[in-house]
This record gives sequence, structure tokens and C-alpha cells, in this order.
Amino acid sequence: MYKILRKELLAPNIYRMDIEAPRVAHSAKPGQFIIVRLDEAGERIPLTIADYDATEGWVTIVTQTVGFSTTKLCSMNVGDQLADFAGPLGRPSDFVKEDPEVLRNKKILFVAGGVGTAPVYPQVKWLSEHGVKADVIIGAKNKDTLIFVDKMKSVAGNVYIATDDGSEGFHGMVTDLMRHLIDKEGKKYDEVIAIGPMIMMKFVCKTTLEYGLKTIVSLNTLMVDGTGMCGACRVTVGGKTRFTCVDGPEFDGHQVDFDEAMRRQGMYKTIESRKAKIERERAEGHVCKIGLDR
Repeated sequence: MYKILRKELLAPNIYRMDIEAPRVAHSAKPGQFIIVRLDEAGERIPLTIADYDATEGWVTIVTQTVGFSTTKLCSMNVGDQLADFAGPLGRPSDFVKEDPEVLRNKKILFVAGGVGTAPVYPQVKWLSEHGVKADVIIGAKNKDTLIFVDKMKSVAGNVYIATDDGSEGFHGMVTDLMRHLIDKEGKKYDEVIAIGPMIMMKFVCKTTLEYGLKTIVSLNTLMVDGTGMCGACRVTVGGKTRFTCVDGPEFDGHQVDFDEAMRRQGMYKTIESRKAKIERERAEGHVCKIGLDR
């Protein structure tokens, strides 16, 4: 069992939890994810690692209440225990394997959107610990939905905020702010790493393609099973089929077929609503034998 050590409400319906998981914390690398199961009858929930401490033995997850299982997870409190906390899974970020001297000469820009800001943090933190101060753009609908801003400022070179309504920082999309930094402020970057909503990553990649900037994206939102066995996280990258959970979750953004990925993601939303209905009925003591196979 894995105990919840700390819990914090970051923004409406978005919670941070530190989970006691020494073995996972000891092995974790930036870019990887874990699988959570709340109890013996619970479904598997893939969540990208948002922070970890190998010495103290905890791992941070950030969860938004979307379906039945994530809502149930977010309702748990300090001292409660999770049945399973498996990981770390997936491939670490490519920069972890790069030569430190080469890495320190790179100018890296992270573009984080919404809840995607959480998995950006351990990457920026790892780079900072290795002498690289990356710039970060954090995008959100408004100032009330911004997360991890102070934590990001403590490890990044520069942190820029973009909100859709202009209530904090730059008024506009993250792509508009990228253009402003490059065209108006003369910023130069060698690589961009984007994590956030699929539509955001698609347009970040369209923008960086114009500037000839290498771009890495994380497709963690496509994962379901987390082992590659279900095949639900299939994605076309460079004309070839890849599995997000075992071949990724990070890929060359200019090679990803985002339209296909978004169609699949839309299909999962319909399934999720059906699953939520079934789980509610089960919680009330009714077991439906028609619908999803479990």
C-alpha cells in the first residue's frame, strides 16, 4: 500500500499529492510516468510524474477531476493508501542521456499548458541541477488555473505567463507569446519541449516548424493501460505506428499525426463517460452486465 503524505488544491479541480513510494522515487527520471490503482477493483490510471525525492522516498502526482476514478482519487486524503503505485514507466526524456557539456550549451524553451505544467517541472528541475537554466512558458485559461508558477521560477531561467483572458501575464495563446519572444525580444532557442493539451502541442509544433526548431512533445494523455498491451495509445509518428506508453511518452512533435491522435482522444472521452456511469452504479451496489467489458 502507498500512503498519501501530502495533499494540496492547486486550482479548481486540480490536486497535488505526494505519495510514499521509495522504490519509484529512487528510480524515477524526468519524462516518466506511473500507474495508480485506488483499490483492488479500481481501474489503472496513468499519471506523469510531477516531482520526486529519492532521499525522502516520495513521488508527486497532479490529478484533475475528469472521470469517476480521478474524482475518487482526488477525494482521498492524507493518510489514505493507494492499492498500487507502479513505475517508473516509459522512456525518460532524451536530454537525460545527453553529454552534460553539450546540454549546457543549449538554449531550451519549455511550453507548458494547463495540467501539463506539472510534468514540465521535474524536467526543468533536473536541467537546473545539471547547470542548464531553461526558459518556460506557462499557459492557462486565466490566472486562477495557473499551477506550479513559483516552483517553476525557482528552477528555470525565465518564466513567462500567457493567459487566454489576459488576467495574468501575456494576453493570448502560448504560440503568440513564443512569436513575441523570438521576433520582438530576440530570444534564440535550439529546442522546444511542449507538454499540454493535444491541440496546444499541435499548434506549438506548427509554429516551431516555421522557425526550424526541434520540438519534443509528450503524448501522456493518450495512455490507458500503460504497458502497450491494450493498444489504445497507438499513434503515428513519421508514418510508423508507435505506442505512447512503451515507445514514449515523448516524441518528435514534427513527426506526430496530431489529427489522428485527437480523433482517438475524442473517442476515449465518450468511453470515459460510459465508464463513469458504470462505476457510479457499482458504487451504489448495482452491477450492470451490459456495456463495457471489464
